[in-house]
Amino acid sequence: MSSIGRASVLIGAGTIVSRVSGVLRTIVLVAAIGSISSAGDAFAVANQLPNNIYAIISTGLLTAVVVPQIVKAAAHADGGQAFISKLFTLGTVGLLGATALAMIAAPLLVHVYAGKFTDDQLALSTAFAYWCLPQIFFYGLYALLGEILNARRVFGPYTWAPIVNNIVSIAGFGAFILLFGGQQVRVDAWTPSMIAVLAATATGGIVVQTAVLMFFWRRAGLTLRPDFQWRGVGLRHISRLAGWTFLMVVAGQLAGIVQSNVLSGASGNDPAIFASQNAWLLFMLPYSIIVLSIGTPYFTQLSEHAAAGRDDEVRADIARSIRTLGFFIVAATAALAVAAVPASRIFTNGSEQALAAAPVLWCFLVCLVPLAVLFVIQRTFYAYNDTRTPFFFTLLQCALVAGGAIAAGAFVDRSDLAAGVALTQSFASIVQVIVATVLLRRRLSGIGTGSWLSALGRFALAAIPAAAAGWGVLILLGGPEGWMTSSVAAGIAGAAVLGLVVLAVYIGILALFRTPELAPALALGRRFLPKR
Repeated sequence: MSSIGRASVLIGAGTIVSRVSGVLRTIVLVAAIGSISSAGDAFAVANQLPNNIYAIISTGLLTAVVVPQIVKAAAHADGGQAFISKLFTLGTVGLLGATALAMIAAPLLVHVYAGKFTDDQLALSTAFAYWCLPQIFFYGLYALLGEILNARRVFGPYTWAPIVNNIVSIAGFGAFILLFGGQQVRVDAWTPSMIAVLAATATGGIVVQTAVLMFFWRRAGLTLRPDFQWRGVGLRHISRLAGWTFLMVVAGQLAGIVQSNVLSGASGNDPAIFASQNAWLLFMLPYSIIVLSIGTPYFTQLSEHAAAGRDDEVRADIARSIRTLGFFIVAATAALAVAAVPASRIFTNGSEQALAAAPVLWCFLVCLVPLAVLFVIQRTFYAYNDTRTPFFFTLLQCALVAGGAIAAGAFVDRSDLAAGVALTQSFASIVQVIVATVLLRRRLSGIGTGSWLSALGRFALAAIPAAAAGWGVLILLGGPEGWMTSSVAAGIAGAAVLGLVVLAVYIGILALFRTPELAPALALGRRFLPKR
């Protein structure tokens, strides 16, 4: 098995377990605070604040800058030890400062993200925020440690550590239900003890998740020491690279603020912030399992090829990774689209709420395939230490996201607002990936666009009858309001049945037409199956 194959299996298996346990975590959380409720949205805003900072650190500065720089530092006489120690010390100090500032600004941050909340809802969300914002430090430390391990080709711990977080959260949220009862949806029902148990559980899981990574440094051949002599880290070079990425992520956060404020106007009896987050969680299941497990090892290899100036190998990496990702992600899009209603039932109460939440998922799914392509395209720019170009095509996307959310808030009914915001986000992402692909194609004088576009087209043609077959099975088994939405367990079972039907028909059609990508994709998929 190739190193990429082994890494993909390790990351993929960990991601599957992590995401499944994450779904269970959210099921227990929904049982505690509801999905479409004022209290649920209040907690969702507070708990999302540290995640937004984590997005800046992980998706922005670390992925764009740290991995390529550590790959280069590995060529130093000490294998990069001194560089990594300096970088880790600098990152820790920065995270402490960022966390302290966020704690001071907690009331302002909540108001910025949820300006349309009632006064009582704002107060509850702020109380949650004081407990949740320390996650910034531990999220950032986890991201920093994990990306260092990834750059040293130790992929497993970063993927498997969140499972521990989910276990801690499931236990804590379960304890909350035992102590205070489930479905605490009214804002005025919350006491300081209830707030502390729920929010401290969320933060405690992140603390444990971060601590787990510290046990794997020997495998990476690293000895970390505090080092405040930051000369020699290349701060000027890193800050130049990170500057564009920082601006890019700030633009994304501004767009997210607009979205959150628009959605806060629907909080209460209609899908809003928490329901949108849960739909996004379902959307991210295939993205995380497929794109991250296959794409992350490719990014490390691609960075090495780019650093060595081997552009032909970079082009081959791009085409190969997109074709491989496309095979799986197109099938996942079709399966999740057919199973949207029973899947939404997992995070809602009753078929009525599931039917209300499913359109949000459908609207997100419009951009699942484009985002898989963007994963490869954007990280290719990063591999060449180009963070300036991604800033501009992401700035365009952010402007479209913000403008679309405002338009949805002005013209879409409250009951459909979350779906409208999701659809405008998908449209913005499609525009972004088109522009990014054109720019990268010009930079590298071609990236095999025709080969991977034709492959995606073949996959899409096979997915259409596969989705039709899955929808037919849904109708035969009682339709969207039948037994598949009668309970959470039924929603899980129904989504699994429909997904298997779609996948079987999809593979059968591709096998019938002897699609060349089928054999290597199935070989990769078989690596995830238990060995006999």
